[in-house]
Amino acid sequence: MQQAEIGLIGLIMRRLFQAIWSMIDILMAVILAAMIALVFANVVLRYGFSSGIRQSVELARLWFVWIVMLGAAVVLRRGEHLAVAEFSEALMPRAVPILRRLCWVVVMVAVGMLFIGALNQTMANWNNLSPLTGLPSGLFYLAGVVSSVLMASIAIVRFIDPMSIDARIAEDTKE
Repeated sequence: MQQAEIGLIGLIMRRLFQAIWSMIDILMAVILAAMIALVFANVVLRYGFSSGIRQSVELARLWFVWIVMLGAAVVLRRGEHLAVAEFSEALMPRAVPILRRLCWVVVMVAVGMLFIGALNQTMANWNNLSPLTGLPSGLFYLAGVVSSVLMASIAIVRFIDPMSIDARIAEDTKE
C-alpha cells in the first residue's frame, strides 16, 4: 500500500470510531432522559393518582446499569478514571512508560474477567423473563459484556500505542 492509501484508511477508521463513541454518548443521554421521565411520571402517578407504572422500577434499574457500564468505557477512553501518577512520575520518570503498559495489562486482565463472568451470566439468564416487563434478565449482564469489549479495545490500543488518538483525546480533556 502507498502512504496516501494508509493515511486515508487511518482517517476513515478514526472518523468511524469517533462516530461510534458519539453514538454511545447520545445513547447514554437518551437512556438517562428516558429514565428520569419514567421515574418522574411514576412518582406523579403514584402520589397524585394512586396508581403507577409497574414496569418503571425494573426499567429504570436496567437503564441505570447500562448507563454505568457504558459510562465506565467512555471515562476510560477519555482518561478520566482516578489515577495517582505523581509518585511514579516524580521518582521514576524513566519507568513511567513501562508502568503505564503494566497498568494496561492489569486493565486487560480485569476486563477479561468481567467479560467472561458477564457473558456466562448473560447466557445463563437469557431465558429468564421478567414477570413485569417480559424482558430477559440477561440484559442486565449484557451491559457488562458490551462494556468489557469496549474497555478491552481501549486497553489494547493504549498498550500498543500509548500516544494513539484516544490517548491524545484523554490528554486534551485533562487540560
